[in-house]
Amino acid sequence: MSRPLRSVRALGLALLCLAPVPGDIGACAQPADRLDAPTYFRAKATVDCRACRRCGIDGERCRAACAEPPETEFPDGCEPVVHDGEVCLRALLATDCEDYAEILSDRQPRVPLECDFCPARRAP
Repeated sequence: MSRPLRSVRALGLALLCLAPVPGDIGACAQPADRLDAPTYFRAKATVDCRACRRCGIDGERCRAACAEPPETEFPDGCEPVVHDGEVCLRALLATDCEDYAEILSDRQPRVPLECDFCPARRAP
């Protein structure tokens, strides 16, 4: 079994272990625990890299997803919760190749709505 596939499976298992139990509170019956940035960015890079290979997407963003260490921090003021990361990763796993090519475009990458939990602040 390849390393990226093991990583995705391990992430899936970790996400299942985070399932809510009776008595939890928060969105979708989950506690509002902060999303761990290094874990999220590693998982997202693995999903992105697999999509690059599966879809034959080539470019700087794909090379970075497959080779460079992922980011380890969210921007200042951005505090997503675990549920945000789960929703984003599930959406990416369900994305077809045509849409993934837009997401990983080197010119104008598109951020899926499910993954835009830290939108850039716009000037007034």
